[in-house]
Amino acid sequence: MKIHEFQAKEILKKYGLPVPKGFVTDKAAEAKDIHNKLGTSVTVVKAQIHAGGRGKGGGVKLAKSAEEAASHASAILGMQLKTHQTGPEGQKVLRILIEEGMQITKEYYIGITLDRRQGKPVFMVSTEGGMDIEEVAEKTPEKIIKEAIEPALGLQRWQASRLAFALGLEGDYAKQAIKMFLGLWQVYDNEDCSLIEINPLVTTADGRVLALDCKINFDDNAAYRHPDHAELRDLTEEDPLEVEASKYNLNYVRLDGSVGCMVNGAGLAMATMDIIKHAGAEPANFLDVGGGANVETVTNGFKIILSDPNVKGIFVNIFGGIVRCDRIANGIIEAAKNVTIHVPLVVRLAGTNAEEARKLLLTSGLKLEVAETLKEGAEKIVAAIKK
Repeated sequence: MKIHEFQAKEILKKYGLPVPKGFVTDKAAEAKDIHNKLGTSVTVVKAQIHAGGRGKGGGVKLAKSAEEAASHASAILGMQLKTHQTGPEGQKVLRILIEEGMQITKEYYIGITLDRRQGKPVFMVSTEGGMDIEEVAEKTPEKIIKEAIEPALGLQRWQASRLAFALGLEGDYAKQAIKMFLGLWQVYDNEDCSLIEINPLVTTADGRVLALDCKINFDDNAAYRHPDHAELRDLTEEDPLEVEASKYNLNYVRLDGSVGCMVNGAGLAMATMDIIKHAGAEPANFLDVGGGANVETVTNGFKIILSDPNVKGIFVNIFGGIVRCDRIANGIIEAAKNVTIHVPLVVRLAGTNAEEARKLLLTSGLKLEVAETLKEGAEKIVAAIKK
């Protein structure tokens, strides 16, 4: 689960970590008062959306007066902000964060995430603060310094010291950075995060080290341990179909193609999307109905897939292991009676009782095609939508 920058900074403050002073508002008329309340000659007006690259898209502006802060607030609030992470449609800005300006002497990148190859969290730092870390990794990977963390031990002080010194920090700046790094690990570990990014972490002319920006993602698998996290979720930042799918415990991700995919298992979903591309089309979604492909899950799956106007055909590709294929076929038949399927439908079932399942589908009277292999199914649905 993603949260906003201002929410992430509230969490940092709870752990005693320094962030700029600021206030959140959804009203442009409040910008003047906030600017004056902050008491600095310069303030920063920042769009609050779940995406990076806001500055490049016009979502971050400096204000040198209360009037300029109000003007920027009016321009940013309500805008459809487009960045490399929002896609071409952009994201509407409903809130802004107005913060104190400061005299920055240097910017750094700080991040903690899981390294799946090592099976351990990894703490990353770079002197290239303010840049996309993906760009740094591609062009100058040697500028990213990493420290693997033993989960049972946590980030050790000697590791935090090594990271601070690797950034070239000395004296009081180094002491503050070390404290910041150890605190960030506490946030990551205690709050069950999947990602923390501080980009940039800054040093200032008045001797401070602060998190100028902050991104936090939570591990959804640990949500039961953090009921308070649910209050931080902003449904306006999520795809409506993905929100709807989550109500039925369906794993759904909306994509840009024309072939709706209904599968069981993430691995099979990836293989299905790959073979659709190989056959000459693009997948419209990733929809995993899980191990219990029954009437209810299939019905809800059809409804969600068909809610996407870009879907020109549906490919159901399910492996019957724990659940027999004939039961899955009956589920598809009953679901198709409950939902008006107005696009071509191709079904491929493999596994236990697959032959019986194919007979049930072929004699169901439904307008669908049955495939025996993954390749055949992909070719049939692509041919159907191209007619």
